[in-house]
Amino acid sequence: MLAPKLDWAAATRHRFPPIPMTKLFIRIDFEPSGSALGPGMIQLLEAIKEQGSIRRAAAAQNMSYRKAWLLIQQLQKTFNGPVVWAEAGGYTGGGTGLTELGLDVLKHYHALENCALVAARAEIEALAKMVRADAPPRRAERS
Repeated sequence: MLAPKLDWAAATRHRFPPIPMTKLFIRIDFEPSGSALGPGMIQLLEAIKEQGSIRRAAAAQNMSYRKAWLLIQQLQKTFNGPVVWAEAGGYTGGGTGLTELGLDVLKHYHALENCALVAARAEIEALAKMVRADAPPRRAERS
């Protein structure tokens, strides 16, 4: 069976609406380095972008500052450059934001999510219809 032809330009321009109650997660394993990029790291980058602080971003993700910092260091090694910038505290209060590289990582990851959703939408919908309404959750939802 041939894969459907995708409109890559449209898929990367627009966020497609999610399939109700169904999510698609993308994890990329970069070989041979063994590095990975997945939803947790992307959520952390999004939180840093929104919160302007690693500490507040970590708290918003229910993770320790140390874990957040280690993930950021891992990302910076994976992509061979800084994904965040940090300004020390003091009179101005400091802060953290995403570098151009960090913003590019988000952009490309979200474009990949959209392309995958376009390509797999029919199969995801078919699988979602097969799920029992009273099926127990696989894991507790994050709040």
